Order: sequence, then C-alpha cells, then structure tokens
Amino acid sequence: MQTDAARITARILLETRSVLMRPDDPFTLTSGRKSPVYVDCRRLIAFPRARRRLMDMAAALIEEKIGFESLDVVAGGETAGIPYAAWLADRLMLPMCYVRKKPKGFGRNARIEGNLEPGQRAILVEDLATDGGSKLSFVEGLREAGAECAHTFVVFHYDIFPAGIEKLRQGGVTLHALATWWDVIAAAEEDDALDAAGMKVVRAFLDDPEGWAPAG
Repeated sequence: MQTDAARITARILLETRSVLMRPDDPFTLTSGRKSPVYVDCRRLIAFPRARRRLMDMAAALIEEKIGFESLDVVAGGETAGIPYAAWLADRLMLPMCYVRKKPKGFGRNARIEGNLEPGQRAILVEDLATDGGSKLSFVEGLREAGAECAHTFVVFHYDIFPAGIEKLRQGGVTLHALATWWDVIAAAEEDDALDAAGMKVVRAFLDDPEGWAPAG
C-alpha cells in the first residue's frame, strides 16, 4: 500500500527531474546495460524546499520503523550519502560520521571519518539503492570499526532486484526507503507524464530488468 510519504517523494522526484524516463532513447548505465529509466538523487541537494520535506519524512520514517532512542550515530556512505546523513543527523539529534568505499591509504588510513565508538548503533544513509551491493560493503566497514549496523536508509529504492535485498537481509540489514519505482510510476500515470506506449516500455523494463532490451 502506497503511503503519503511515498506519494510525495515520487512527485518531488518527478518535479525535480531526479528520475527520468526515456523509452525512445534509453540511457547507457555504468555497466553498459541500456535502461529506459535513470535516477539521479544527487540533484535533490539543489532544491532546498524539496529536500527539507524529504528529510522530515525520512526522520519520521526512521523513528517509526526503528525507534526514537534506538540509534547512536548516522553514517553516510561516500559520497552521495554524506549530505543526506548530515541533514538526517541534525533532525534526529545524533552525531554523524561517514564511511569510505576503501581506506584512504595515507595518514590514519581511516575508512571512517568523524567519531565512531565501538558498540554504537549506526544507520547507514545513502541516496538510493539498486541491488543493495554497495550497502553491504559500507555496513562491513562500520562493523569492522566496532559499530552495530542493522539498518540502512535511502531516499529511493529501485525495488526490482529482489536477490539484492535478500542479500541485505541475510547480512542482517533492513532497508528503509521513502519511495520506489512503483511509486514513481503511479505518480507519473496520475499526471500523464508519459504516454501509454512509453509507459508500457518502462513497465516492461521494471518487470524484467535483466532481460529487457530496447526495441530495434
């Protein structure tokens, strides 16, 4: 069931063009795979009113799903998660740190920047989740530093790669998100943001992202 937060988030993502749908001219992803949809949550940092609403909803979601006094620190994932972690830490009145993809290789050779004490309960924050792979790496970094990390939050979750979410679950991590592609599609259909033929292409991709190929 779609929540009000999911509906509002989807509309913000569409309005700010943080999600794009190009069924006739697919995007080329880093992997080389073609996709009729693209997500760029980094754009959101340029829209202060929109991001304020998103972070207010994120804080409410975390308090509802995890608890009001069940976390000790907010950890951002390098690099896209850092601004979101900072805004969330402020709203949750918690310290903030960030975790690197790998140790920086000089000085303290640290992977964690900021202050993280052994035994602290951390939530990993990033901008989005596709298959969840990078989340496990960041969580491992936090755990290696002595923290407990059983939760990760993202603004947007693709929600089309169930195997990745199962890996997170097996790793003892619960994913929390404000919206998914299905919420965006629902909002786009309500607003006639894409014609019926284009929406059919997008839905075909979301239903089978591994097997999808552009026409022609």
